[in-house]
Amino acid sequence: MPRLIEQPTIIQSAGTKPKRIEEYAGRVNSGHGAVSIARMRSPAGWQEPGQRPEFEEITLVLSGTLRVEYEGGVLDVNGGQAIVAAPGEWIRYSTPHGAEYVAVCLPAFSPATVHRDE
Repeated sequence: MPRLIEQPTIIQSAGTKPKRIEEYAGRVNSGHGAVSIARMRSPAGWQEPGQRPEFEEITLVLSGTLRVEYEGGVLDVNGGQAIVAAPGEWIRYSTPHGAEYVAVCLPAFSPATVHRDE
């Protein structure tokens, strides 16, 4: 029988302003270690520290713009677009004008494997 996930777990975010993270599947809400799926609602002006995660992150922007800095430059990912960050790649996310997006991490997101800058 399929398992219904009735509601997400709210996860505290890193960054300069509060961002709402709703984990639907992952280590916290569903016990999944192989994948995590979370919806983010990020305000204008939010920025998190750079990171070099051990997991692949696929991000689908639903609305607004997600700015992604990487070692070779900067990309703006707009509503209806997606971006894939490879494991071990340095990235920093921000939302200059606000955004709503879904992040899928393989394996699941973990604070121990995100490796944020100090």
